[in-house]
Amino acid sequence: MSLRTKLNSLLSAGVMMGNISQSLPLDVEQSTKTEATERRRVLIASVVGSVFEWYDFIIYGIASALIFNTLFFPNSTPLVGTIAAFGTYAAGYAARPLGGIVFGHFGDRLGRKAMLSLTLMIMGVGTFLVGCLPTFTQIGIWAPILLIALRFLQGLGIGGEWAGSVLMAVEHAPSNRRGLYGSLVQLGYPIGVIAATAAFSLVGMLPKEDFLSWGWRLPFLISIFFTGAGLYIRNRVSESAIFQRASQEPHPEKIPLVEILTQHRRSFLIAIGLKVSEISWVSVLTIFGLSYVTVNLGLPRSVILNGMLCAAALELVTIPLFGLLSDIYGRKKLFIAGCVFTILFAFPLFQLLDTRDPMIIAGTIAIAVSFGQGIMFGPEAAWMSELFQTRLRYSGASLGFQLGGAISGGLTPIITALLISWAGGLTWSVSVYLICTACITLVAASMAPETAGKSLKE
Repeated sequence: MSLRTKLNSLLSAGVMMGNISQSLPLDVEQSTKTEATERRRVLIASVVGSVFEWYDFIIYGIASALIFNTLFFPNSTPLVGTIAAFGTYAAGYAARPLGGIVFGHFGDRLGRKAMLSLTLMIMGVGTFLVGCLPTFTQIGIWAPILLIALRFLQGLGIGGEWAGSVLMAVEHAPSNRRGLYGSLVQLGYPIGVIAATAAFSLVGMLPKEDFLSWGWRLPFLISIFFTGAGLYIRNRVSESAIFQRASQEPHPEKIPLVEILTQHRRSFLIAIGLKVSEISWVSVLTIFGLSYVTVNLGLPRSVILNGMLCAAALELVTIPLFGLLSDIYGRKKLFIAGCVFTILFAFPLFQLLDTRDPMIIAGTIAIAVSFGQGIMFGPEAAWMSELFQTRLRYSGASLGFQLGGAISGGLTPIITALLISWAGGLTWSVSVYLICTACITLVAASMAPETAGKSLKE
């Protein structure tokens, strides 16, 4: 080979090496941009879907406190009608653990994405059909039966949806920001409250006869449009890398639920306990509070609805703030602080509501929701996810969250209505109940491992 040929070969090799060395940073940069883009897409899809599903779930709760006792249980006394209406509300919570079992199983086996689309569709169709239901005066006893059946369907949907949305966000998140990412998905709840409350506030401006005949149906019927938008957004995301790795590894052919109950009972019981206080607290403030302020105190429903709107607006800031703080200071400290607040505020809560001052009531609801529920609800998504390994995470986090919600959230409106009746209209019994639920969560938080900043269990 001639000297000239050798030099040309060396020069060509140098150019190639230079091109390679220059392309590596570009590839890494491109990969980083792609990862960040996908992370944003997943987070948006999780948040938007969560908003739509919580909207569906919450408008039922508002309607059960305001009108379902009149439209579907008209022959009952006011107390029995209210308890019956709250009973249909509780049916949704009863179905949530079943949804967690079913969708958790397939979410751990087949993937999070497919289950998210299916649960969103179930919720949207169930909500739409509630808006189409004939009332008791039209079809008699079949009206409340169908109402309960559709509420059960809603519960199945949200029972599987919550964990899927949260896991997609948490499993895509950087290890030092899982609390923040999970809390952003939790924003679906306050945004859903704002949307549902605003919808009922608008239709509540109709003449009473129009509101009771067709106006109340509109918030339910429009949910079908939300469902279509949510499905479009969610179909554009991909599974997390950690789930893809876990799905390729050999694992025992056990049903995830069976493995959790036999080998991970401690984490499962902790997850249930972490949910008990915040869901009972917010149920008292919103669902029972609607009935208490309008029936017991004789105030317009706008008073409590305005309070709920203020609370939800404040939580748009406090929930992600608490999620971020849990990344910095740990999940445990924030949960303990929330339990202590609940215990100390359980009695002053009703003293402030009993002032009948609309401004005081709105401020009380806003502060109580943020520091009694939001402070735990924000970090809760990440903490429950971090308690379980990847191949069990959907089932474990979902069932723990939903069973805690069913035990405490579903029964709380009924229990508090009975307690108020038993105590002759006095609220001290409800305050004691709230303190007891806070103590349960306090014990669970104390026993839970601190997981902030640690790698997810694979």
